[in-house]
Amino acid sequence: MIYRQFWRAATRRAFMATALSAVALTSFGAGPARAAEAPITIVINQSPWFPGFQAVVEKYVEETGNKVELDINPFAGSLEKQRTAVRADESPFDILIMNAGFFVEFYTGGFMQPLNEIDSSFSLSPDIYTFDDSPYWNSDTKRIDRENGDLLSIPINPFIPILHYRADLYKEKGLSVPETWDELYANAQALHNPPKIYGMSQRGQRGAFDVTFDVFPYILSHGGGVFASQKTGDYTITINSPGTLAGMEMYLKIAKNAGHPSTAGQTQTNVIQNMSTGRAGHIMGVPAPALFDDPSKSAVVGNVDYTAPPRTEDYPSSPGLGHWLGGIPKNIPDDRKQAALAFLGWFQTDEAQIAYAEAGSPPVSKKVMTSAMADKPEYRYMKALAAALPTAQLTFVIPEASQVLAVTELRFNQAISGELELKEALNMAAAEIHKIMTDSGYDAPVLEDLK
Repeated sequence: MIYRQFWRAATRRAFMATALSAVALTSFGAGPARAAEAPITIVINQSPWFPGFQAVVEKYVEETGNKVELDINPFAGSLEKQRTAVRADESPFDILIMNAGFFVEFYTGGFMQPLNEIDSSFSLSPDIYTFDDSPYWNSDTKRIDRENGDLLSIPINPFIPILHYRADLYKEKGLSVPETWDELYANAQALHNPPKIYGMSQRGQRGAFDVTFDVFPYILSHGGGVFASQKTGDYTITINSPGTLAGMEMYLKIAKNAGHPSTAGQTQTNVIQNMSTGRAGHIMGVPAPALFDDPSKSAVVGNVDYTAPPRTEDYPSSPGLGHWLGGIPKNIPDDRKQAALAFLGWFQTDEAQIAYAEAGSPPVSKKVMTSAMADKPEYRYMKALAAALPTAQLTFVIPEASQVLAVTELRFNQAISGELELKEALNMAAAEIHKIMTDSGYDAPVLEDLK
């Protein structure tokens, strides 16, 4: 097995020999994962869940003898490589690990191979979450469509934000697990004792899909968002709606009165470090339980617990889907398509999903996530994740997502930093997104400016 890791300053390579013997494994709808498949390369981003995926790939290599190369990059670097690869005469990658914010770009471009055209018997296992039906695409209507669309990918990681909280401090102060944002705000204030500990650490820095992802649970659960309903074709711009305003006001209220003093400069890494070093009472983020329970990396071993993101009185908990999907590009030879499909089929099996969880990454299997594993302390995040997934929402299902995100990342960050007043930032974002959408041919009405 070969790993290629690409960083800003250097390239690092490591090699592991593949197993010489193979074990036949049955994958859902794909038949046996055969030995002597063509070698495959998977392009993927470096993230908190990557070590679990790496461990699963190693298991696949050991049990089948098939060779897998991992091309590992920062988030933006992986996306750019994928964009280049699908437009080349032949892609150097056999599986693209696509993020929820950008997968539609590859769907609408016609770059992804329908999996049933590789093997007509292949299907998504009924045990795997569908993540708002995102693996299915109707190329005629250009919409997510489970009933009439092609299966273009399978879920790889259930990357949604859930609320992490310090269970030991909750017990010490007699706090109850919050269900609403007002309850979270009160608990964050109760734990806030800077600079020793911040009531809540939030990710506010501008990036590729950083601050926008962090604010989605706030704005969606207040009835706001960026668009009215992308899945049904209603592209009315709602980023300056009363609901989005209310969600952002709650975000800023927590940041100001119980948050980090430089929330606008906090990255995902900063937020995780604040929790792992005992300097945060709460964070909203993708579950990384192996990190927080590792004595070599964490000062809060066994003290971080999880629950679904808060709701309001009128709207349910609504985390934005930031999950990852694995798909096969059209522009590779048939033998590599078959080899890539063999891996995707094997990845859906109970064996692979259990190994994924055991390696410290959340599985995409509902069967595994709601099994007896969830009762074990090391897998305590599973119940929160299973509770949050049914009301999680797709964030972007348009190929212009990266252009829209460039706007939201800037304007949300400016509102959090105080560079712009909140209403001004939301009004500016609405006007800029309107131009992007109308220039691309959409009917995208705008609301009246917030006063």
